Amino acid sequence: MAAADLRKELDCSICLNVYTDPVMLKCGHNFCQVCIDRVLDSQEASGRYSCPECREESRERPALYRNIGFRNILKNFLSTEPEQEEGKVFCTHCVDSPVLAVKSCLLCEASLCDKHLRVHSKSPEHVLCDPTSSLESRKCPIHKKTLEYYCHLDAACICLACRLDGAHRGHQVEMLEEASNKKKNQLRNFEQKLTAKIKDIKKRAQNLQKRQRKAQEKADGETERVTDLFRDLRTQLDDLERRVLGDITKQAEQVSNAFDDTIRQLEVEQDKLSRKKRLIEELCNMTDPLTVLQEPGTGDLCDTEEGDNEGGERLDKHGGDLNVADFQRTLYTGLSDIMSGVKKPISIQESAGILLDVNTSNNHLHISDDRKTISWTPVDQNHPGTAEKFMHHPQVLSSNSFSSGVHCWEVDVRGALYWKVGVCYPSIASPGQVIGH
Repeated sequence: MAAADLRKELDCSICLNVYTDPVMLKCGHNFCQVCIDRVLDSQEASGRYSCPECREESRERPALYRNIGFRNILKNFLSTEPEQEEGKVFCTHCVDSPVLAVKSCLLCEASLCDKHLRVHSKSPEHVLCDPTSSLESRKCPIHKKTLEYYCHLDAACICLACRLDGAHRGHQVEMLEEASNKKKNQLRNFEQKLTAKIKDIKKRAQNLQKRQRKAQEKADGETERVTDLFRDLRTQLDDLERRVLGDITKQAEQVSNAFDDTIRQLEVEQDKLSRKKRLIEELCNMTDPLTVLQEPGTGDLCDTEEGDNEGGERLDKHGGDLNVADFQRTLYTGLSDIMSGVKKPISIQESAGILLDVNTSNNHLHISDDRKTISWTPVDQNHPGTAEKFMHHPQVLSSNSFSSGVHCWEVDVRGALYWKVGVCYPSIASPGQVIGH
């Protein structure tokens, strides 16, 4: 019994369960921190705070103190309690061998098997309930009476004595079952809203994932196409580079050879003229007139020999340089051919998908999440009330347009008894006008 009495002292008087993170008020009473915070929050509107046990009042929110010693006692006691099979309640009186209980008595604070239930008192004060291992949680910690009511202001379960002693006077108090049913209804309504919201979020996420996959597939296709294009461009440019550089090298060799031949001719001519010059110098230095006049081979020393420097004069006259225009022509022609072949592959393969603009839609048109499908409905869709909106005609514009070019698209009208497709200029005077078909 001593252990049982000590066990009761470890229960919070608000939640009637073993203390969780216990704290102490100034008056000395302990509570779970979450429980007392909830009670104090509910009392905040009245401007007066009170202890749920002794009712000591204060105008300011009471401070909460950590009871270190009590925490240690709670921790040590719970560590010594024997563990029972989860979810099973055994008869209190069957101490020799455990027998499953079929009922629990709130007055006796005991659980009973079939055998002990038959001999148990049938008086009204012995209230029986389904088997439970926390009998103390079903009784008022102050009056030790069965909990029958729920106080909304204090967010606490109370007994009849609590209700009659004036502590809960003026508070909204209901029977436990009635309060429980109301709370269940609130939870069910909230659960339905959560279910609908989860379904909507899931649908939106799936649509976004689908669009993401399509965008990635399109990006992969474009990446492959552009990669192939640049690979082909590099191959063609490399070929053109080799061809132009080859022409430059060939022409440079031809020019260089021409210079070599002319230079050799000039060197031969230079040697010949140098010999004549030396002979003339020797004759001019002679003092004997007869020797000067009779020297053999001197008759043609003063001939000019026209045409000996014809090759050099021709190179000097025409510059003897590269003909840049030839390989530039090859370069520009090759680049032009490459670009002519590139224009078609890099042109836009298809126009962007037609997306419908909800801001222009009539309220009796239902537009799909991907903004590509539209249908008429008698139910008002409450589309945004913008200036671009069609008020009187079941029409909607696309969000994108074309500034030039020839365009075509397919429209799926399967299953539709009546449908229209139209085009218009962006400068349409008023959304209320009917678009031409």
